[in-house]
Amino acid sequence: MRKGLAAQRLVAVFLTGALLFNYPVLSLFDRAERWFGMPMLWLFLFGTWAALLAVVAWIVERGAR
Repeated sequence: MRKGLAAQRLVAVFLTGALLFNYPVLSLFDRAERWFGMPMLWLFLFGTWAALLAVVAWIVERGAR
């Protein structure tokens, strides 16, 4: 039962990532403005990527207990 819940959560994280890395959302951050000296698009891409990895690690580690 617990394994199925973890799998459903991982699928939800995948779909969220697919949505966030799709064109309409990426176009919102494709601007010439800079945050902390980096383009907004780069910060969004790497920040979202790191957040998705953290969520996946949390789901997998929680399911191992």
